[in-house]
Order: sequence, then structure tokens, then C-alpha cells
Amino acid sequence: MAKPSLNPVPAPWSPDSWRSKPALQLPSYPDRAQVDRVMAEIARLPPLVTSWEVEGLKEQIAAAARGEYFLLQGGDCAESFEECRSDTIANKLKILLQMSLVLVQGTRRRVIRVGRFAGQYAKPRSEDFETRAEGTFHSYRGDLVNRLAFTRRDRTPDPELMLRGYERSALTLNFIRGLIEGGFAALHNTEYWDLGFVRHSPHATEYRQIVEAIGESIRFMDTLGYVDADQMRRVDFFSSHEGLLLPYEQAQTRQVPHRTGWYNLAAHMPWIGLRTADPDGAHVEYFRGISNPIGVKVGPGTHRDHLLRLLDLLHPKDEPGRLTLIHRFGAQKIEAELPPLVKAVQESGKTVLWCCDPMHGNTEKLADGTKTRRFDNIRSELEQALDLHDELGSRLGGVHFELTGDDVTECIGGARGLSEAGLKRAYRTQVDPRLNYEQALELAMIVARHVGGGTAK
Repeated sequence: MAKPSLNPVPAPWSPDSWRSKPALQLPSYPDRAQVDRVMAEIARLPPLVTSWEVEGLKEQIAAAARGEYFLLQGGDCAESFEECRSDTIANKLKILLQMSLVLVQGTRRRVIRVGRFAGQYAKPRSEDFETRAEGTFHSYRGDLVNRLAFTRRDRTPDPELMLRGYERSALTLNFIRGLIEGGFAALHNTEYWDLGFVRHSPHATEYRQIVEAIGESIRFMDTLGYVDADQMRRVDFFSSHEGLLLPYEQAQTRQVPHRTGWYNLAAHMPWIGLRTADPDGAHVEYFRGISNPIGVKVGPGTHRDHLLRLLDLLHPKDEPGRLTLIHRFGAQKIEAELPPLVKAVQESGKTVLWCCDPMHGNTEKLADGTKTRRFDNIRSELEQALDLHDELGSRLGGVHFELTGDDVTECIGGARGLSEAGLKRAYRTQVDPRLNYEQALELAMIVARHVGGGTAK
């Protein structure tokens, strides 16, 4: 009798084949027919991104896996429709540009800029329902699903919010593209990136020195005639979000002329969260069929065999740039739990881009119920990740941060020593705590020093 194949032929895939699998973290809509109507309407609308942009990002991620680029992925934990404003979007762009400038100067690599924006409107929750004095209602799952106000009407999942999420994403991407095409992100125009409050940062002087050094290099090359003005004006920015709400993702999954396969055209790089990375689940089933570069969160509970199955399902052809593994363990667990996963990938012979998310494993609640993260723990996990990859003969090729360009106080610590009491000054997140501008810049400097051969300790 023939032995069964270790790698059986995968079942046929379609944008809705995920419906045949167990689905976690999806809302329970009261009217399925209304969901179908909204999905059909979104499917008729223009795509948010294009397949050639998606393929361009895939090529850059492949280069990052070879050590030629470095991935900077960052933005809000969960976007809100109300925060779809020009100043908020521009500030996020500014801090990502500032961080990328630090990374370019320190790592001597090009930087891939991927924003957690234009679609990060859905969030996983630990419980389906929440109980307060007013009653028991659905948990808030992000503006794409329901509303934050604690009433039965607001917390009931509403399919029409998917359409509004599409519109808000389109507005965000349109504004970002306009800024970039207008030269906002060009290295000649770093004065546009200033955040009014950044001059008070303990890192302001070091950042200014980096800007001046790069400016002098550009002017020198320009004098010699080696600078292509059009190339210097052009900076790529890509969008990403957790592909959590599968009806929304399916509605924007399309085939395009002159290319084979299916593309999720809601974002350049969707990712699978840790809670939905079940090889037998609906989210992995959906993601295995799209042609985008994808990310997968791994962390506590991700065992060697689990990861190898994910590689077989999501990365069967070892396509360059296809898969980014985003690890998130927490400062206390990474030393024990990351090495077995790195070794498993090395033994598989497949190439992935390793990326560190030092945020999610370090979330905690204070005595008054406030969610926060301690900067020392975030820094510790990041530094351990850099060292561990070096020791294992691997390469950390990217970072994934929840951050904002606004002057918020949500994470404890950092160079200015934000205290627990100081959180109350500007704690504005709806879900998870974010790094503010100076904490984010500090982490970029840590990475730049390590990768560039210096010391951050």
C-alpha cells in the first residue's frame, strides 16, 4: 500500500472557500442578506491598491530577506473613522519618514515603508460580549464592525460599516498619494516632516545631525551630477492591515488583466494575527490563495510543527517576498521561544523575512484598568530579537510597531521617563497603547545602531 503524501495536493481555492473552515474572531451579523448586499457593492467599486504596487512591494520584501532592504511597518493599533483627518494622517506619515531616515542612515540599507493605515479598522477581542451596569452587549471589534458607544444599537455588528471603512480607506490613501506625489516625502524636503513638539525630544539633536549629514551627502552627489532629481522625489509607501474581517477582504479580492491568480486589493500587505493563525482555520484558508505578500504573527503557542504547516500552506513554492513572519513573544519569553521557530524555518529550507513586533507581548493593565506597555520591556524584546537572530545565523529584517505621530502618553518610560501618573495627560487610544513620536524615534535609533554595527546599549 502506498504511503500517503506528506504534502498532499491542496484543495481547490476560491475567494469564499474560507467559509468551509472554522472561523474565529468574526462578528455575528443579524442579517446575512444585508452582508451579501454590502459585499456586492464593495466588489463593484474601484480597488484601493493596484496589482503592480503589490508586486513592487513583494520584490522589495524579497530584497529585505536578502539583507538589502529593511522593513519598517507601523501605525495605529486600530484606526477610527473620526480620525480620518489630514493632520492625523500627515503626522503618522511624518514619524514614519523620520524613523526611516534614521534607519537608512544607520543601517546603510533602503527602507520599505509600510503603514498600518487605510484599513486597520477591525480588531480581535478576547470575549464576544462585554458586561457593564447598562447590560451585556457585543464587544467593540473596531469601526469596521460596530461602534464604540456602549448601547445595544451601537454594539450590534452593522454590515454598512464595511462600506464606510472602504470609503475612509480610499480617502486616506488618496491623501497619502497626493502628499507623496507632491514631494512631501522627498529627501530634499525633510523640513516638511517636522512635528511641532519634536524639538523637545531628548533625541532632537541626534535626529537633526542625521538630517544634516544626509543633506550634505545629497548636495555633494548633486554637485557631481550623480543625483537623479526625480528618483530623489519618489518615496514608496505601502498599506497594511490585519485581514481579520473576511467578508470585507473577500469583497476586494479580484483577478486582474495580464496576471494570474487573485489579489487582495484592499491593501498591499495584509497579515494574519496570532489568534487566527490556525492552519485549519478560515483565515489561513483565505490567505493561502491570494498573491499578495503576506504577514503572519507568531508568538507564545506557535510550536514548530504548527509553523511548518503554515509554511506548507502559505509558502508552498518558496516565492521570494511572499511571507513575512512577525514574531511577538514579550520580553520574558522571547529568549526561550524564538530560537526553535527560527531553526524550524532554517531546516525547512524556505526563505522568509523575519520581523519583530515588540509591542503586543508586553501589554499589561495597571491597577485602575488602564492598558499600557513599558518602554523598557519593548526595548528589551527588540534588543533580544536582534541579538538572537545574529546568534542563530538568521537576520532580523524588519520591525512592526504600534505608534502615532501625535503627542500621546500611552506607553510608560522612554527617554523622557513617562510615569504611570503621566499617562492621563494624553491617553487617547481606543484599544491598545501606542508609542508616541519620541519613543518611536528612540526605537529606530536602537535598530540603526545595532544593524549598522554600533551599540545601542
